[in-house]
Amino acid sequence: MKLKYLNHYPAQIQAQVVGLIEKNKLSSYLLGKYPKSHNFKTDKNLFAYTSEIKNEYMKKSAPLSKTVYDGKINVIHNALGTHHFVSRVQGNKLKAKNEIRVSSMFKSVPEEFLQMIVVHELAHFKEKEHDKAFYKLCEHMQPRYHQAEFDLRVYLTHVEMIGKLEEWTKIF
Repeated sequence: MKLKYLNHYPAQIQAQVVGLIEKNKLSSYLLGKYPKSHNFKTDKNLFAYTSEIKNEYMKKSAPLSKTVYDGKINVIHNALGTHHFVSRVQGNKLKAKNEIRVSSMFKSVPEEFLQMIVVHELAHFKEKEHDKAFYKLCEHMQPRYHQAEFDLRVYLTHVEMIGKLEEWTKIF
């Protein structure tokens, strides 16, 4: 069984996930660790949530202009979220905007997954590449960043297996 979201993890880890799948226990694993979804369902709530994290850990960076859920982001084939630096000249001033877009499928997932995506996109405002400094910043903002990323990949594997997206609490 090929696990495309987990293909860069060691074979032993992949085998454990396959074992959960074969025993039909992947849902139990996820719900046991993350029993409920977050409450940030609107763009306004998402912006406030993202701004709070940004202001706590990245005070000196440029302000956040927009954070929204985007139904056009195809998670299964593309990305979890996106970040944009929009710069334009108005008169003799350079105006910059920092925007984050999160896939709409993340309106009904555990907060740890949403936080992982937000932290990841915020980190790109300071660190452009996925290098050591980038992941160090992610871990600073979310100490269990790597575990949340792994479990989110397990969740995406589950979503792909069942072939549809549903609310977190109804998925299993």
